[in-house]
Amino acid sequence: MIGLTTHILDLTHGTPAENVKIKLSRIGHESETEKQLLQTTFTNQHGRVDRPLLEPQEIVPGKYELLFYVGDYFLRKGLTLDKPLFLDKVVVHFGISQPNSHYHIPLLISPWGYQVYRGS
Repeated sequence: MIGLTTHILDLTHGTPAENVKIKLSRIGHESETEKQLLQTTFTNQHGRVDRPLLEPQEIVPGKYELLFYVGDYFLRKGLTLDKPLFLDKVVVHFGISQPNSHYHIPLLISPWGYQVYRGS
């Protein structure tokens, strides 16, 4: 499999995180503030997106950013959380060096912490 995929697991409730907004951007060569929005999507009932964030023909070497809107998700779950939220958005910067590979980025979340890694 080639491309970019992700999924989100809610550690607080022990379930996949459904309906989380995700933005994927490519970071510019010259400046990390230069970003090209490639896609905005939402997770499905399994905490995954319905199609890869980058299909095999779209994946190119470079720097990327995933922006996960976890604060909105936890507020919809009805949790009583202090404002401002401790975690509102999770930003993950990563690089793609091998365009013929599969990049899978799982995100494990709670209102107070997260873990991200390159999965398989």
